Amino acid sequence: MATTSQSASNGRTNSAPKTGNPRGFAAMDPATQRRIASEGGKASHESGRGHQWTAEEARAAGRKGGQVSRTKRNSATS
Repeated sequence: MATTSQSASNGRTNSAPKTGNPRGFAAMDPATQRRIASEGGKASHESGRGHQWTAEEARAAGRKGGQVSRTKRNSATS
């Protein structure tokens, strides 16, 4: 019998045991996460690939996100 499990959906083997301990970004303190994310955002904008939101686009996105949040919350309680 093999010691690693193999997923039927993607054919990849999973040899890393599930320990429940956070790894990577999740294991970092919030200040370090913010610093790294900020560097990525700055690099994206400097290279011209970053999205430039207008005030109206930002309002529309916030409104849309709020509508989805309320819809999910209401459907979960019914």
